[in-house]
Amino acid sequence: MSQDLPALLKLKVISPTDLLVDEEVLEVSLPSLEGYLGILPGHRPLFVALGQGLLIYKRSNKQSELPVQRGYAEILPDRVFVFIEKAKDEKKRSSEGQG
Repeated sequence: MSQDLPALLKLKVISPTDLLVDEEVLEVSLPSLEGYLGILPGHRPLFVALGQGLLIYKRSNKQSELPVQRGYAEILPDRVFVFIEKAKDEKKRSSEGQG
């Protein structure tokens, strides 16, 4: 394992009509077709299809959730690009102090 791992991930979440998230985060959890996938800085490169569920991302003491229906994600050691179709409940939900 490299000791030069990034401290944060650059997360971008894009729908067909909007840039939904463009932030630096500590971790990301994605609903893949095989189950949830946890992503931390330094993750190996990966391309994954997404299913229905919640995309969850954490920043210090704040956790946010975004419902997704389908899509895919490109994961690199220092960034995650997520291309999704928004679920019916399109509002981003946040909760303070979780994580």
